[in-house]
This record gives sequence, structure tokens and C-alpha cells, in this order.
Amino acid sequence: MAYFIDVILPLPLQKRFTYSITKAEAEFLEEGMRVAVPFGKSKVYTAIVGKIHQNPPQVYEAKPINQILDKSPLVTAYQLKFWKWIASYYMCAEGDVLKAALPGAFLLESESIVQLIKDAEVDENQLKDEEFLVIEALQRQSSVKIQEVMKILDKKAVLPVINALVEKGLVVLNQEIYEQYKPKKIRFVKLNPVYDNEAEMHRLLDDLEKAPKQKEALLSFFSIKAQHKKPLKVKDLSEKSGVSAAIIKNLITKKILEEYYEKTDRVTFTGDASESGIQLSEIQQKAFSEIEAGFKELDVCLFHGITSSGKTEIYIKLIEKVINQGQQALYVLPEIALTTQLIERLRAYFGDKVLVYHSKYSVNERVEVYRHILEDSAKARIVIGARSSIFLPFSNLGLVVVDEEHETSFKQFDPAPRYHARDAAVVLANFFKAKTILGSATPSLESYFNAQHHKYALVELNRRYGDVLEPEIEIVDIKTKYKKKEMKGHFSDRMLAEIKDTLNAGEQVILFQNRRGFSPVLECNTCGHSPQCPNCDVSLTYHSHNNQLRCHYCGYHIAMQKKCMACDSSEITTKGFGTEQIETELKAIFSEYKTARMDQDTTRGKYAYEKLINSFEQQEIDILIGTQMLTKGLDFRKVNLVGIMNADNLLNFPDFRAHERSFQLMLQVAGRAGRTKKRGKVLIQSYNPHHQIIQQVSMGDYAGMYKDQLEERYNYKYPPFHRLIRITLKCRDFSKTNDAADWLAVGMKNVFKENVLGPEFPPVARIRNEYYKNILLKIPQQQSLGKTKEVLQRIMRSFNAIGAFRSVKVVINVDPI
Repeated sequence: MAYFIDVILPLPLQKRFTYSITKAEAEFLEEGMRVAVPFGKSKVYTAIVGKIHQNPPQVYEAKPINQILDKSPLVTAYQLKFWKWIASYYMCAEGDVLKAALPGAFLLESESIVQLIKDAEVDENQLKDEEFLVIEALQRQSSVKIQEVMKILDKKAVLPVINALVEKGLVVLNQEIYEQYKPKKIRFVKLNPVYDNEAEMHRLLDDLEKAPKQKEALLSFFSIKAQHKKPLKVKDLSEKSGVSAAIIKNLITKKILEEYYEKTDRVTFTGDASESGIQLSEIQQKAFSEIEAGFKELDVCLFHGITSSGKTEIYIKLIEKVINQGQQALYVLPEIALTTQLIERLRAYFGDKVLVYHSKYSVNERVEVYRHILEDSAKARIVIGARSSIFLPFSNLGLVVVDEEHETSFKQFDPAPRYHARDAAVVLANFFKAKTILGSATPSLESYFNAQHHKYALVELNRRYGDVLEPEIEIVDIKTKYKKKEMKGHFSDRMLAEIKDTLNAGEQVILFQNRRGFSPVLECNTCGHSPQCPNCDVSLTYHSHNNQLRCHYCGYHIAMQKKCMACDSSEITTKGFGTEQIETELKAIFSEYKTARMDQDTTRGKYAYEKLINSFEQQEIDILIGTQMLTKGLDFRKVNLVGIMNADNLLNFPDFRAHERSFQLMLQVAGRAGRTKKRGKVLIQSYNPHHQIIQQVSMGDYAGMYKDQLEERYNYKYPPFHRLIRITLKCRDFSKTNDAADWLAVGMKNVFKENVLGPEFPPVARIRNEYYKNILLKIPQQQSLGKTKEVLQRIMRSFNAIGAFRSVKVVINVDPI
């Protein structure tokens, strides 16, 4: 009887591939295990077993697998079900989801090189014939590829042979197909037991008289061991005794000290849970009870709490309840920047039951977190993470908290799967029959619409914690200020006066400008030329800290020009301003105060966020300038003034969500002000102070904004009344992009009629020398989403069959943002 498995390969293939296995393998294998399989002419991939069955493939002959890589499943049944839903809903391949879901260390390919370990003792009598042939080849040349080993042995399944040699400690793979993860080991030292005898000890100290440094290191070892009974790290001994690592090595070589290693977690928490319980205020307690009542009827609750109303304490209470029932909780955040503050707060309550998972962690750190959750260990009761954390192998999920649910950072743009973590988290919780809470001070229109139509429960909290007053919002008309010459650089006299008063009172200031760099446009006053990126349709942004002109799309950069590249005129000026320019101006005006910048340029390092946030919390920084990273729920106690430098560049954006976004951004950044007893102040600089959105922000009128925007969305057929699918075509050939887009649009219009918009060039129509063109498909509420996708896939199959369009890449984005 033949046995087969369907596997998910880490490639964008539209369906699973079938491989043959033996009866013994079929009895051992389980769904979710990893296997190494040959694919194509000579490549080997790590694949995940999706199904074990006895039906041979109809179109091709099933190849045998190379080897089984796991003793137990690495992927749970819940994950496989969730991946299938993501692939189906967001119209991508399961292989794309697999690549996004698993840490890279679990998915290795076979461009592997086999090398002989130096000084390896080869006992030829212990080797099988095939192993001997590989070793013989490696003794003639320094390394061989796996494909070459296949030729030497004249067989395809060579991985078992290579693995046997790896286990015997004779060869090494530069990409070991079965495991790339290396546990972190710490080096400890202890005294050789021989010297436990007092006479031997005295003899040893006499012998070391001629080596004073070694004797000093040994005496330090005794004094440290007398104070602490814990194992002693080599690093600690070197630091506390003040001797070099070479001297400690000499003591190890002389067998006076013995070294040994112990495995440790990379992600550890050393403190204790310091806060025993939370006392909710009367209003918070009421909201908490309403959420619990809402959960009895519906699985999803939208928690609309204004900034600084104490939402986090309520989340902690809900999480506490879930983990006391022995379940897991997932806390999803839009930005890594936010995790820093939140981890400290959650660990203060829950100690080492909290794990963190995001992209700034190394591959090995992510593997450790993944394994803890897979094993459902005590450390993995609560997981905090950015959007990718929804793919972790939960087995007993009880609650999902999606904080700042309105954030666009929850949407994955590239590469596929282009999922929205908020929507996917609701589906994930549904698989576990768990509850989901969506929290925000400025909920997205779609979520609020769902709550109004009783799809979600709705709980509102409109008073700040401790009855702290909401900040006073003032709008400054900079058009008038420029006319009256009351501007200094990009600061109105009103803004400067408020900054001065705040700093004099020993408080901190946050300034928000949603553009990084020094200046977005450099222009010649003589001929009007502006340096453009050669690869994209955008002007180069000037960055003063490294004196460069840089493209924010492809990374192209050149040195700052001293004269115009077109007419050689030296009269060059900068137009517009970014965070760098504000920082430069502030340093000139408030030179005695410390200013810092928080944007993509200053937070590239792994711990850059933490350092900046901690410095600001400890009041080492007086003024913090930043992009929208600042708007996410950060909690700084001493901030009394928030300045929005230019509200207009948020509003004037070619996007149907621009006004909703502007409202959310401005109200969120305003919420950073006055989070203690003293009332905070927010200043919004604008050329158009009477704009409806700016007026609604100044009054904190979410209901008014929701009503206006909903009316517009209804009139123009946008979400939440219509679903959207955006199809982007890109190609290096301009006319081919146009022809392909026209063909596809006609094919879609034949079926979907007036619900197809485009094809149109986006605002930036060329990026990295590829031309972009968009087609937008609107799906009315009464139209089946599943059937629409089926028809779209049929049209796509016809499109892909046209040879002339082979070089045109097509990106399908369901629910684009």
C-alpha cells in the first residue's frame, strides 16, 4: 500500500505538493512536522506536512522525501487552519503565509556546503561505504555542495548520510538543513576537585608565587565564591578580579580551574512581579463590568476609551482573569516602540509569565519564544507582540487584546501575505472560541460601524483616569502669522512662548511633524530644477546629519549639491521641512535644553527605541521631536505641551481615509499631553484653521467626525459599505504596464461593470525603476466576497496565460489601507 503526504513549501505556489513516504514514515509522521523535500531539479526545501493520505497525484509522479526533521509537530492544527484561512481570504499562497509565520531558522534550503571539521579524527573502520566516499572527497577539496555529494554517491537522498557524518563530529554544514538555531550557552568556572584537599591547596598557592596575576585571580575566585554560592561566570570573574581573560585561560589550561557551559534563554526576565494587584477606579470598574457583560453576548468588544483613561489597567484585569483559568493571552500592538513601555508594566504585574515577539529580535530569540509557546510553558502565559505575533503556535488562547486597533501599522504591505492583523486576530480568536477586545481612543470607522450595528459589543470610557482634565487644544493660524512676520523659522510666536513657559516650569515638550529628514525638496531659485531620484518618481529629501540627498523609497543617495545640477547656479533653497530641520531650529533657539529626535533614522538599532523612551522618561531629554511613532499610546508623566507643526500635510493626501487618519493622528498625539493633575496644552499650527477636521480635533468630537465621514463613504461607495480589492501591476517596461493594466481592467469590467475603477497611476508611479498602475474593485455588501474572488482568480489565470505579460508582476491586496 503506497503512502503520501501533501506538504506546504515556503514558495508562492498555488497548491500543496505531494510526496511519497514509506509505511514506517507514515506511522511516525504527524501533520505540522517538518520534512526536507527535493523540489525542482536539485534544490531541497524544508516543508510542513499538511496531510497524510494514500491518494497518488494524478499529474506527476510523487518523489520520495529526503528526511524527517522533527520528532513532534512544530506547527499546530490551529495554525494550519489559520494559514489556510489567511491564504484564502487575502488571495495569496500558503507558502507565503508559512514564510511569514515561522522564524527563518526553521526553514532552510539546500544551497548547503559540506566541510570537513579541522583536526577531526577519522576512524575509517567506523564509516559506512557511502560515508567513506564523502570523507575521501572532502580530504581532496575543502568543501563540496550537496548537489556534488549527490553525484559522488549517485543518489538523491544524501541528507541521511551527511547527517550521520555531522553526528559523528566529522563534517559541518554551513546551512545545516535540520537546524540552524543554536542555544545560547554561558561559560562558567569551578575549582578542580583535586584542590578541595587543604594540603594540595597550600601547595598550589606556593606554586603560584611566581605567577602573581594568576594567584590574584584565584584569590578573587575564592572571595567571590565565599560571598555568593551561585555558579560563577568567566565574564564575572574577569570583571570583578580585574584580570584579563587570558590569565583565567591559563588557570584552566593548568587544570586549576575547570570550565563548563550551561544553556540559557536569550529572552529572560530577572525581576520579580512587584505589583500585587490593580485598584480600578469606579469608572474603570464600570467599564470592566460592561466589557464582561458584552462578552456574554458577543465574542468581540470595541473599547472606545479616550487617551489616558486607563485602558491598559482594564486589559491587565481581563488578562489576569484568563490566565487564572489556565489559558493564554495575546496582546497585539501596532509598533515595537510601544512594547518597551508596556512590557515593563505587564512584567511588574505578571513577572516572568510575559514573552515578547517582534521583528527587532534576532532569529534565535524568536525561535526560543516560539518553542516556549509551542510547549505551552509557564513563561508563555502572556505574549506581547507586533502584527506577526498572531502566527505563533497557541494551543489554549483565551483572550486577544488589539490595542490602538485603528493603526495602519497592523496592515502588512509587502511581501505577501498582505493581511490585516486586527481582522486576522478576530478570526484567530474565533478558532479558539476566545474573546477579542479592540481598544482605541479613535476607533477606525469600520470597527465603530460594526459596533453600531451590533456585530461587536461597544464600551465607552470618556473620562481620564483620576479625573485628569483633557488637554486644552488651541489652533494657530500660521497664514496670518507669516503675513504679520510673527514666525521664527517654522515656529509661530505662540508656539515658542508656550515651549519657553513649559521648559521654565521644568516640564517636557513633544513636537510632531509627520515627515523625516531635513527638507523634502531642494530647489534652484534660478531655473527651478529640483534633484529627482533616478529610480523613482520622487524628489530627493535632504538629510543634514550626513549632508546627503536621499530617496525614501529605494534608498538612493548622493552628496548634498553645492550648486544646481541643471544650470550651475549656487542659489539653492530648501522647501518644506522634516523632523531634522525642526531639531536644528530648536537647538539654535533653546540651546541650553536637550532635544532629541524619534523617527526611522534614529531608531534603527535593536534597542534604539528603548534608549530614547527611557531617556525621555528619566527627563534627560526636554524636547522630543518625532513622526507618527510618537502618536501611539506612550505614557510620559511630565509632558505638558504637545505641538503639531503642520496639520495641513496630513489632510491634503490623495486617499479616501486621509481625513479619518488626520483626526486619529492629531487626537492621539494630543493625548500625550497633561497625563497628570496639571492640565496639558496642545497647539496645532495650520494654514487652514477652519478646516472641519481640525475643528473636530479641537473639540475632541469623534461622533461628529464619524457621522461626516460615514456619509461621504456611503455616497462614494467606500468601506464599510463596500469591500475593496486593489490590484497593482508593476513592470520595468512602461508600455507593457499600460497594456497589461488595460487588458485586466477590460476583463474585470466585463463582469463587475461600474464597480471597477481605473487603471490609474498612483501618486508615486515609478519606484526602483518599476512602473506601477492600480485597478480598484469595489464589492457591494449584497455581493458574495467568496464568489467575487473566484471570478477574479479566473480572470487572473487568463491573464497569466498571456506570454506578452509574463514580465508584469501582479499584486492583489484585499482590504487595502
